[in-house]
Amino acid sequence: METLHEKGASTRGQISIHTENIFPIIKKFLYSDHEIFLRELVSNAVDASQKLQKLASYGEYNEEVGELKITVAFDKDAKTITISDRGIGMTADEVKKYINQIAFSGATEFVEKYKDKATAGETNIIGHFGLGFYSAFMVAREVEIITKSYQPGAQAVRWVCDGSTEYELSEAERADRGTDIILHIAEDSEEFLDKYRLKGILEKYGKFLPIPVEFDGEVINTTTPIWTKSPADLTDDDYKSFYRDLYPMSPEPLFWIHLNVDYPFNLTGVLYFPKLDGDKFQMKREKIQLYSRQVFITDEVKDVVPDFLMMLHGVIDSPDIPLNVSRSFLQADSNVKKINGYITRKVADKLNELFVNDRAGFEAKYDDIAIFVKYGSLSDDKFYDKAKDFALVKNTDGKYFTLNEYREHVQANQTDKSEQVVFLYTTDRNQQDAYVESAKRRGYDVLLMDTIIDAHYINALEYKLEKTTFKRVDADTLDKLIDSGVASESVLSEEERTRLKELFEQTLNDKSLTVSVESLPTDELPVSITMPEFMRRMKDMSALSGEANMFGSLPGGYNVVVNANHPLSQKLLSTEGATQTTLTQQLYDLALLAQNRLTGPSLTAFVKRTVDGL
Repeated sequence: METLHEKGASTRGQISIHTENIFPIIKKFLYSDHEIFLRELVSNAVDASQKLQKLASYGEYNEEVGELKITVAFDKDAKTITISDRGIGMTADEVKKYINQIAFSGATEFVEKYKDKATAGETNIIGHFGLGFYSAFMVAREVEIITKSYQPGAQAVRWVCDGSTEYELSEAERADRGTDIILHIAEDSEEFLDKYRLKGILEKYGKFLPIPVEFDGEVINTTTPIWTKSPADLTDDDYKSFYRDLYPMSPEPLFWIHLNVDYPFNLTGVLYFPKLDGDKFQMKREKIQLYSRQVFITDEVKDVVPDFLMMLHGVIDSPDIPLNVSRSFLQADSNVKKINGYITRKVADKLNELFVNDRAGFEAKYDDIAIFVKYGSLSDDKFYDKAKDFALVKNTDGKYFTLNEYREHVQANQTDKSEQVVFLYTTDRNQQDAYVESAKRRGYDVLLMDTIIDAHYINALEYKLEKTTFKRVDADTLDKLIDSGVASESVLSEEERTRLKELFEQTLNDKSLTVSVESLPTDELPVSITMPEFMRRMKDMSALSGEANMFGSLPGGYNVVVNANHPLSQKLLSTEGATQTTLTQQLYDLALLAQNRLTGPSLTAFVKRTVDGL
């Protein structure tokens, strides 16, 4: 036994790794899903084919390259799956080097060897960790390789292993260069000996591989998807056709963004803006697909794509996004943050370009993209800095304004005594119609803020816009919503106002209601029901968080405002007994109707007719 005899002494050595212990770990735990084996083996075949292409382009292979095609076949009776290529192949020594050494990557070695000859972006070999081949043992009881190197006079060889640390290597017969990987499927993995199962896996992971992949007599992939091409070479129909291929059940996209950057990282892709209902913000999101050199990796891209853009559709392809060894999950890395920032900037620039070049077209699409702009402004200050120039608001007449334009539109008439410009808004044009119409009679403008995210968006804008406040049109009387500092005179005496207040309190007998008597124009409703802006906004915001009942149960939420100057107030005071009580209750019921029972102009007209009749 080795011991340390002196205090402070040290010794050096090498950690011993026993392959018989690590092999079962690789087979069972390296990949979370066993179907990955086909992705890995086909990807290796692509690598072998691309290596041959590159050697030919470097002048190091002078024979006829011919058709480079990968073939996947299965034999249900023999219980085998075979992946064949006509790529670079291997000699016996290379088999020992690349197959028998776990985690030795032939792809990495190839890229390093020819890095001086490669042009920018050319070294697009898929393999990296040197572990993909061993995924075969997740489904196979025995794996057989028959391979022949591209090198002149090379001898074909056969390698066989049953998943233990022992293997057999011998000479073999093969007419042409390339490699066959033959999997003898284990009993517990016979599900993969099914035509439709195999085709589904190939289409999922290999739909856009750069080398043709044939299965059951059919090529299953498109080798040059649109994100590998220059935007100048593509038409709108090309982009729409690709979108239909990705999302066959979705309506046509509004527009798209072609990503193409090679510094300080490589990234290509196409992102589509779909039509999206703002009221279904929590809808199931379509997935953006992440590829690495045209190999599908995952549709969980939350670290690469900003959260507010996760509802976009499309594909992103980058060899610089760090993956774990199973190529299934992203790893934390500075490149991920850079890519995230680039996508945010690219989307903002595209939206600004559309706004500047075709404002009418932009406005026509804006209701469908507003949710992205608003959520992005909430989520990312850098996005907001760009978005504030093209973010639009829409009033109840359907007219669009930028934030600056709207301020200029209303500031002369809607600035209060503290010099705050008041943006009045409605969250439901029909339900709050009576309040909207009252505001418009005063010459005020009202915004339509009716998506579920608007309560949060309004809060954010109040912090960002100078001397600007938002107030929902039914949050108070108009004289208080836009307080000019000039009080309206009351036709009632102070004593009459007190009597009127007590009459409503006694008749309604509801301690959750706060009654006030205020001097309002005679053409306003005799009674209106309001909720303070703070409470209104909290209820709207809680709806987005799934806690809609949290504020709804609080007492004292509503104010009953009695219009002292309305003729019915004077009539009410002149009656007595049961008639007075009945009329008081009727006026309150009409206020309830104006608040939330009937909707739209029909409600406003009904209430007006009833009031006139009284």
